[in-house]
Amino acid sequence: MPGTVLLLAASPMGRGRLVDAASVLPVLAAVAPDVLAGTDTANVVELADPLEPQAVLTRLRAAAAAPGPLTVFVTGQLQLDRRQHLPHLALARTTAATVRYTAFPWHWFREELRLRPSGATTLVVDLHADAETWQHLRSTPLDSGRNNPVYGRIAPPPARRTVAVPSYMKAVATVLRSGHRPPLEQLHQQVLARLGEEAAGDVLLAAPAPASGDPHAAIAAAVQAGRHAEADALAARWEQAAVRAYGPGSEDALHWAEVRADLAMFAGDAVRSCRTWLTVAGARLAAGQPADAPAVEAAVDRAHHQWGRIGDAAPARELGAALAELRQRVPGRRQGALDHVQQHLRELQIQG
Repeated sequence: MPGTVLLLAASPMGRGRLVDAASVLPVLAAVAPDVLAGTDTANVVELADPLEPQAVLTRLRAAAAAPGPLTVFVTGQLQLDRRQHLPHLALARTTAATVRYTAFPWHWFREELRLRPSGATTLVVDLHADAETWQHLRSTPLDSGRNNPVYGRIAPPPARRTVAVPSYMKAVATVLRSGHRPPLEQLHQQVLARLGEEAAGDVLLAAPAPASGDPHAAIAAAVQAGRHAEADALAARWEQAAVRAYGPGSEDALHWAEVRADLAMFAGDAVRSCRTWLTVAGARLAAGQPADAPAVEAAVDRAHHQWGRIGDAAPARELGAALAELRQRVPGRRQGALDHVQQHLRELQIQG
């Protein structure tokens, strides 16, 4: 089965740049796609210094939906947003004051990759952190999702007025240009041997995938085979079990509700997906989660996205009214989101 490779290199323009991330792309692009992916054939998507987090999200979402193994190579710098202190991958327009709106939230990797089978996705990262983020990561590890092995390093900020080189990722490319991709643990060790003392102060990431008995794998297999009803039935059983064991507002129950919302999207049922995401968002708010919590924002954003795909005016009006009310409380990161809902609702009313 063909593999998919996403090459993402991003760092801010100007004085905020800690690492010349994009310099690694020509070296990685010189590696054969099948070697990058570790499969017989592969599709490669390259993102060099993207400007908008939504553009990155669109490419990541498409890569996550592709069947077969997925390898994501990420080079860049991490910064914290000032409101929630969550790690973000800085993009070309990111400044210290605009991280929340111009950088890519790291937890979006976890959210977009969570339905893929255990071990089907690998992240290879070469990241530099600013001083604040470096301190944060000493007590809070970077969370890339429980099903995704991660290999690489996070380096502390370079000396003042110095732009670092993504030497870990360049070493990865050098090893792979031999025409063979070794097992990733071996690749990681070979790269560290090349770096020597340079990596002595880094946070090293070498997390293999957990063993398989995870139901997400069976669900993902059913989706990829087009058995959408079977996938939803399996997720529904796990949701019901979580409700019985922990209650309807528990994280376990809400997780399975989110899975079912995604499954409805994969099945092309935008109405059911939107309705489920609205329910999840309401449940999280009712449980006392703040309106800018990542899980709340993600639920409302996904409801909004699915609402825009509803072709029937009647359910679109019904769900649009609920979405507009929710957008009053959860404006999200995209400017004008509430205005968009209200404008589309007016158009739907005119349609009658």
